[in-house]
Amino acid sequence: MHKILTFFNKNLNKAIRILLFTNAMILLSAAMLAPIYALFVEKIGGDLLDASLAGGLFALVAGITTLLSGKFSDKIKENELIVVLGYIIIGLGFLLYTQVSTVVHLFIVQAIIGLGEAVYSPAFDAVYSKHLNIQESGTQWGAWESMNYFTTALGAVIGGTIVTLLGFHVLFIVMATLSLSSALYIYHLKRRVL
Repeated sequence: MHKILTFFNKNLNKAIRILLFTNAMILLSAAMLAPIYALFVEKIGGDLLDASLAGGLFALVAGITTLLSGKFSDKIKENELIVVLGYIIIGLGFLLYTQVSTVVHLFIVQAIIGLGEAVYSPAFDAVYSKHLNIQESGTQWGAWESMNYFTTALGAVIGGTIVTLLGFHVLFIVMATLSLSSALYIYHLKRRVL
């Protein structure tokens, strides 16, 4: 663990560390639900096809919106605000999971989360790229890639544990809290650090 912390402190500037930390909370949130998502869909009366359709809808909305969001983020001075907006949309989508009782509701929530994902991703990449040390860009993007895998591993275990002990509602509240906390953190630091 000490070597990992040393790596982050030695190879990454403060802005990159903040972006990694806040994005890790978003990725952790999504990873907490991913392995048990089909169980949730079944709980609201859906089946595997419904889970697949909802996942497809998420990806379709995210794909279309990402193209528009990327173009928009090129025109905005403070891309950090777009990242904040995306994190808020995702957090609200996670919170809306607590109200899902039908497959149609699920489709709507998935579309909202896909929209949030698409809004923040191009702007996040732009902000992250802006703070890269060009001589160490592979190392610094590698830090993001590894963080993505670490949060997936950790999220899978945490999500399953929370649902087993406390249920899906608690999981969705935790997911929303992590996402909204990331948005708030970036919003307050953006002018000083990012």
